[in-house]
Amino acid sequence: MQLSVDGYCAGPNGELDWMTWDWDDELKKFVDDLHDTVDTILLGRKMTEGFISHWTNIVKNKPEDESYPFAKKMVDFQKVVFTKTLDSSAWENTELAKGNLADEINKLKNKNGKDIIVYGGAGFVSSLVKEGLIDELNFFINPTAIGNGLRIFSDRTDLKLERSKNFDCGIVVLTYSSLKK
Repeated sequence: MQLSVDGYCAGPNGELDWMTWDWDDELKKFVDDLHDTVDTILLGRKMTEGFISHWTNIVKNKPEDESYPFAKKMVDFQKVVFTKTLDSSAWENTELAKGNLADEINKLKNKNGKDIIVYGGAGFVSSLVKEGLIDELNFFINPTAIGNGLRIFSDRTDLKLERSKNFDCGIVVLTYSSLKK
């Protein structure tokens, strides 16, 4: 999850223009290594269209792009979109989850396979945190304070710091495990 130093994951209207994207090679490798442990991506419906179309466009039209190997992972991984409004998925390797959030996540966790990673906005991630469904959180702390915006925590949530790593581009990644309720 990308966060500002003052704890916001987006501006008041969902703005993301404060995020640092001139990542150094070490941070890119960190993210790539993180995804080597994954075979399933969970997405909130609001993020899905942009996420899938972005990575699919790179795979189909820009094989020379430096992010092509990562984009290929994003397209090839199984994706599960949590939605109450969509009835079908037009996206490759994507299924819809329409049931109870905790039940759907626990079903996925009980399957054989690698780790599951979440890409979602404030609302989706907040729901997962509130239900205690996230085992590990990777906060990418950007060197920017935005003063106001959307948060993923609305209540006290106790976490255990597992590791931290700073990168030359100014981002610090804090990895926490969740202390179950």
